[in-house]
Amino acid sequence: MRNFLILLFLFMMGSGSFSQPLTSLLATKDDPLYTTYAAPLSRSNYKIDQGYHFNWTDKEAGIAFTSKDGPEIGIAFSKGSETRLLLKEMFREPVVTLSFSDLISYYYYPFEHLRVEVFFDVYSSQYAISEIKIKNEGEFSKEVDVSPYLCYPSADTINDISRITGKNLYGFPMQKKRDGWMKDHSIPLEEDLSGCFAGNIRFDRVMTFVQTSAGNVKDLPGRIKNQSWQRKKGSKAVKGIIFSRNYRLSPGDLVSFRIISGIEKRSVSQRFDKVSTVFKVDLNSMVRDDEKVYANIPVLAANCSDLNLFYLSCFSLLRQCMMPPEGECKTNYYVFSREPKWGWGYGGQVFHESLAMMAYAYMDPGGAMNSQRVYMSRQRPDGYINYRTGSYLNETIEYNGKSTTSAPLYNYENLEIFKVTKDKKFLWEAYESGKKFYRFYVANRDSNNNGLSEWGGEASLESVRDARVAVWDQVGWPSNFEGPDLNAMLVMEAKSLSEMAKIFGKQKESDEWKFLANVRAEKINRYLWDENTGFYYNVTRDGQKFSFRNSDDLKIKEIIGFLPYWAGITGKGQTEKLLLTLKDSNEFWRPYGVPSLSAREQYYNPIGYWNGPVWVQWNYLIFRGLLDHGDTLGAQELAGKVMDNMIWHLKKDHVFWEFYSPDERQAGWNQTYIWAGIAARFLIDLQTSGKNQ
Repeated sequence: MRNFLILLFLFMMGSGSFSQPLTSLLATKDDPLYTTYAAPLSRSNYKIDQGYHFNWTDKEAGIAFTSKDGPEIGIAFSKGSETRLLLKEMFREPVVTLSFSDLISYYYYPFEHLRVEVFFDVYSSQYAISEIKIKNEGEFSKEVDVSPYLCYPSADTINDISRITGKNLYGFPMQKKRDGWMKDHSIPLEEDLSGCFAGNIRFDRVMTFVQTSAGNVKDLPGRIKNQSWQRKKGSKAVKGIIFSRNYRLSPGDLVSFRIISGIEKRSVSQRFDKVSTVFKVDLNSMVRDDEKVYANIPVLAANCSDLNLFYLSCFSLLRQCMMPPEGECKTNYYVFSREPKWGWGYGGQVFHESLAMMAYAYMDPGGAMNSQRVYMSRQRPDGYINYRTGSYLNETIEYNGKSTTSAPLYNYENLEIFKVTKDKKFLWEAYESGKKFYRFYVANRDSNNNGLSEWGGEASLESVRDARVAVWDQVGWPSNFEGPDLNAMLVMEAKSLSEMAKIFGKQKESDEWKFLANVRAEKINRYLWDENTGFYYNVTRDGQKFSFRNSDDLKIKEIIGFLPYWAGITGKGQTEKLLLTLKDSNEFWRPYGVPSLSAREQYYNPIGYWNGPVWVQWNYLIFRGLLDHGDTLGAQELAGKVMDNMIWHLKKDHVFWEFYSPDERQAGWNQTYIWAGIAARFLIDLQTSGKNQ
């Protein structure tokens, strides 16, 4: 940890620039590189979408592209009686030379002097292209069998495999099943599909297989089946196709071919023309397209490979989650993850996830603004914006006669996005929409009209912290309380509207919004602050007390107690006491970030859910509070703590996680989660603050 902080310090003090490395990598599995891939926005399709994760760390598995509910695509090699399939069997492990959100290029050596280069491109939601080049770098001729394979290690995924007459194309009917959440919310994903596997050369042999139990097998089909079976425990069957071609390579000989895997709703017999078109795709043009998009990202100062790979990986994650206009979305929008894909993560946008757009705006300003316009386009005349907003979903979640909305971070996000894009047309749209949303919220979330608000609708969802929350579980339902999180957010919403109005020369409106922010801030400090413990807590909605069922039972130290500091409303004495608690290593200043609950609380669980883990987006808000208050060293240290664990996991499993342990090298529960991408702002903001000093 100490060494990482030194690197971060050197980064802040650095001069010059570090070139974008994604097209000139020499990355190994020990580097912090994100290696999940999905189609670019222009060729993505919500109803039929397949992403892939590159497996290059599991020694007991093949070097392959895997997916939760889709295919596994890899290559086996045989020379004489020896077959090499698993990572541990390779003469030299993969080295990645190029990586973007949709494509990767790497090389490795299954046998000495036999160099294999693979360019894998998720060309569209339906089709993936593998271009394979094999070169004999030795002094003697080599004879080798090359066997690309596709298998589906899941139950009842594919049925009979058949060859299209006269074509080097094999197809099969298959099913992709929606999970329970998708069914309950009528998410219209295609379930009855056709899959294919095709090559642009004639192979010597083609084998199809089915395996319904694990076994000790030595033949190639058996080995592929067995390792796939083991990788997806609980599968009822493993089905697939193996192509095989024998090559005799003289010294210096190079051979190449392409493999296409695909899924579509059309029958296999109708799609050979489409597959033929994909075979002809210019892969260099795919790289050039990516380079143009990534060129927008601010270049980091100082030469630190780990930080740069982490930084650019954050943007790969963000870009990968963006989807094109479809259904009710007239502009682009995002999902939480493309691979793996789970129901509630595929439903659409939520305000707290949209914090990630504050980072994405640097890569794709128009895309970030359009993502926020999704909310504007669905807003009701009374200002309400629904809880979850997607291409096929407007989720309102009625509860006790009230519609659930999202945590009020809307105006804050819009203003921060504007600060990146400088687009006044967007800001004006955001201001008009934001005024209505703010007024709706304060009118419907202050049941006793005392100037402090409580969560409403399905309040645990609206509060973001939807499970394993100490106060919700141990004391009472969130609508019973007026909390520092919601009210600090509303202060920041009013302050953001004030700044927007000022930009447009509306000084009177600006002053009115500022007045509303100050009135609420005064009430937060009067009622939610406890001088004895130096912390902000929830109070009862009726009476503003720290006791609900038992004496002082609301005095539970949660991360939300620091949000008034982020909102800039703490007085000097409050700030000093609050920072003592924040920087106490026995409570919140843990080895890898600020947990969602003080480590001194009995309910604390560092890898639970909202009762202990580090949530990156909330740590970013605290980081911004430190930076905005001039505590650059504190902000730097907090960013270092969080990124240290994130980078460690990128080196270990090459994915981002929903949350991370504050105490150990652990992470959970869902991987490839969009809002982890906001971590790029740690580095951008630190670099910007360093330039302004």
